[in-house]
Amino acid sequence: MAEIAELLEAPAAAAPPAERARDYLFAGEAVLEHWLTAHEREPTQSAVEGFRLLALHRQGAKGDPSFNACRETCRELVYHHNVILDVALAAPDNAEAASRVVMMRFVLNHLYLFVSGKLEEAGLGEFCCSARPLRTQSA
Repeated sequence: MAEIAELLEAPAAAAPPAERARDYLFAGEAVLEHWLTAHEREPTQSAVEGFRLLALHRQGAKGDPSFNACRETCRELVYHHNVILDVALAAPDNAEAASRVVMMRFVLNHLYLFVSGKLEEAGLGEFCCSARPLRTQSA
């Protein structure tokens, strides 16, 4: 997870938008792989709707309904990835691609914080990712 934290701290513009989008998508997969391996489950190599990230989320949610709290976050990562690729392929210097990369980084950070928080606090996600146990723990 330290490598993902480093990626999140690196400037979004450090790489071309399409490359950074791919990095963020793979980082999202790595976050969910950590979740699965922490629960002694072998991460799947299959895809759902063409994306391994969505298959990993589906696998991670089995037996833990509170994990569904990050379902839309995973879908949003896929959405931004697709938009960035479409925009970057049409016009590589397009400002929209750069702003989407920044948004994708925010979404990845949300997934990272949710999963790392859930690894610390099992009930996290029953209401939202800013659940009381983590807020009060740091106080």
